[in-house]
Amino acid sequence: MFAGSTVLAQLLDYLPRRDFHDCVARYDGDHRLRNFSCRDQFLTLAFAQLTFRESLRDIETCLRALGPKLYHAGFRGRIARSTLADANRVHDWRIFADFAQVLIRRARQLYHREPFGVRLKKTVYALDSTTIDLCLSLFPWAKFRRRKAAIKMHTLLDLRGNIPCFIHVSQGKFHDVNILDTLPIEPQAFYVMDRGYLDFARLHRFTAAGAFFVIRAKRNLDFRRCSRQPVDRTTGLRSDTMIALKGVRTARRYPDRLRRIAFRDVERDRRLVFLTNNTTLAALTITKLYRSRWQVELFFKWIKQNLRIKAFYGTTENAVKTQIRVAISIYVLVAIIRKELKLERSQSDILQILSLTLFEKMPLIQAFSEEKPRDDDQPRHNQPSLFDL
Repeated sequence: MFAGSTVLAQLLDYLPRRDFHDCVARYDGDHRLRNFSCRDQFLTLAFAQLTFRESLRDIETCLRALGPKLYHAGFRGRIARSTLADANRVHDWRIFADFAQVLIRRARQLYHREPFGVRLKKTVYALDSTTIDLCLSLFPWAKFRRRKAAIKMHTLLDLRGNIPCFIHVSQGKFHDVNILDTLPIEPQAFYVMDRGYLDFARLHRFTAAGAFFVIRAKRNLDFRRCSRQPVDRTTGLRSDTMIALKGVRTARRYPDRLRRIAFRDVERDRRLVFLTNNTTLAALTITKLYRSRWQVELFFKWIKQNLRIKAFYGTTENAVKTQIRVAISIYVLVAIIRKELKLERSQSDILQILSLTLFEKMPLIQAFSEEKPRDDDQPRHNQPSLFDL
């Protein structure tokens, strides 16, 4: 019999405690402790994400039923729904945002050589947002429309490992293109975006910073052709041209030349036109880069299906942002464990297994093994012994 710690305690060993304390101290998170620290709050919300709890009462009931097991897992504060509600309202959400970045940096180191479908040594990001509907009477600060509330989660996804590198939560009426003003730009990296982010003044920031972008063009684009490259039409390519913008405003906002690539998607029977400031990659590679943007859509679908980010444990802006950052931390933690333990299982399978084995005492790697351990204390056959009769 395994006499070590629980699966949850082993799981938390992957969380750097010193870095978490640094994040708490940065925002003076434990100034008014009230016997429920930021770490207790993080562990409680992490438990809620891992076990799919639906409400504060649900969290309180389940954790209190576990009794002394909580202490050995790292819980120190008394679990009460009122205390957790106060912590979600008061403890600065930036504590958990900064800690999520610590885990993200670790995950990116582990996945920096992970293939993603395009042979390219440079870093490739996909940028998009997803809308989460809310009740206007409960979330009046997130007003979206006249009778509807919503928030948007803007995400920059590293396609090597599908690790979210940048998360910004805004009100639903915040336009996607405005996120380009605060987006960190990494030189030599590729940023793949849909045409909702087409703003030439903002796109010129990528060129000035030495980064590359791939984005869909709009139909009413006013331009003149400067040069043309031959293409293999059997691959779906239709044209590969260098263009200059002709519009008075657009030419001033983006004075450099752009590369325009037209592609025919036979499977969906539609014509796609891409704009990029990269002139060295093959045209077909540019189209493959844009196709890889679909990974960010799959990321949004995964977290909405497997984590609690559509229903919230608090109604304040701070509580909502805290819960989303903790959910991202759990997503990244599962990705880290999958790589560290060299697991072949999907992240969904890992999460489902953890939800059932958190307080079991077994080696963490054994929890994900498909082979059942042999129990030497039990007879290996069903036939009774002669001396038992």
